[in-house]
Amino acid sequence: MRPESKLPNVGTTIFTVMSQLAAEHGAVNLGQGFPDFEVPPRLVEELDRAMRAGHNQYAPMTGVPALRQAIAAKTARVYGHVPDADAEVTVTSGATEALFNAIHAVVRAGDEVIVLDPAYDSYEPAIDLAGARAVHVPLDPRTFAADWDAVRAAVTPRTRMLIVNSPHNPSGATFSAGDMAALEALLDGTGIVLLSDEVYEHIVFDGARHESVLRYPALRERAFVVSSFGKTYHCTGWKIGYCIAPPRLSAEFRKVHQYNVFCTFAPAQHAFAAMLEAEPAHYEGLGAFYQAKRDDFREQLLGTRLKPLPVPGGYFQLVDYAEVSDLDDAAFCRWLTVEHGVAAIPLSPFYAEPPAGQRLARLCFAKNPATLNAAIERLMKL
Repeated sequence: MRPESKLPNVGTTIFTVMSQLAAEHGAVNLGQGFPDFEVPPRLVEELDRAMRAGHNQYAPMTGVPALRQAIAAKTARVYGHVPDADAEVTVTSGATEALFNAIHAVVRAGDEVIVLDPAYDSYEPAIDLAGARAVHVPLDPRTFAADWDAVRAAVTPRTRMLIVNSPHNPSGATFSAGDMAALEALLDGTGIVLLSDEVYEHIVFDGARHESVLRYPALRERAFVVSSFGKTYHCTGWKIGYCIAPPRLSAEFRKVHQYNVFCTFAPAQHAFAAMLEAEPAHYEGLGAFYQAKRDDFREQLLGTRLKPLPVPGGYFQLVDYAEVSDLDDAAFCRWLTVEHGVAAIPLSPFYAEPPAGQRLARLCFAKNPATLNAAIERLMKL
């Protein structure tokens, strides 16, 4: 008998579950990764201007030309690579759509896709829907560094794609130039396609630079590189992202995009085009903006029984709660939300097989000081 579900192992995402639990119990929500502060004022003004100017109908399938050109110019400014705005840049309805499109553009039934655990939860369902198999390779359970020898050992003749993510969700780990060299060597001479999830690309700390795949010719010629305006401009609800890929990959990507959403919210595209051109200082200063939040939050956490791990990038703080509880991470996060009024995200949903005895939870510090202070007050009582 044919199974009823194409995704039998998928339920409601942990982000939705914890946000609902937070709302039910009046908890401070440091679980789901969204900012609770305002978007840049100019962006709102540009959105209003675009709507009043009549940009309210279907956008071109690949994206508004002015936005694709602005993305190409920004890519050149930041990474020294000038993608072809017409043939290599596609605007999508959020990064999640772009990730789905990239997988379905090239992955076929029977293929294998290497995923580095812990991994964002949308990767594997897209792989499953393509009829392929996710091959999970664990990152270091404490530093979340990649073991490139283990990745190489996971490659088989069926390997079609490798998915990487830097800065990494949930850990905040980032790739170094050495990682990029190892990645180049691993993929050299293969037909493996690279999918690089770079949605936190501008949130990198301590003077480091983001090692984008777009900086490396040998990598970008085989890669889909996915970015998110929602993460960069504090507007996750707008659901606008984009993908940069070489023409042969973009052509296949656009076939899926065309019959998935066809096009993306037109007024916001015009607003982002204007914003990118007028205020590059926003994305250039984003790392410093979030580093101040990271440092303040970490300093306050040191006064609790939770032990913060290093955060090289992104806007999530992992904490070791072993001194507080022996509960597994899902039970601990539920207990923390219900009994102590702070919602966090467990790490186990990011794994195929969570490390035995791991006692880590993820907190989001992309919040107003008042939100973080309220959470710290409650965490001090643990």
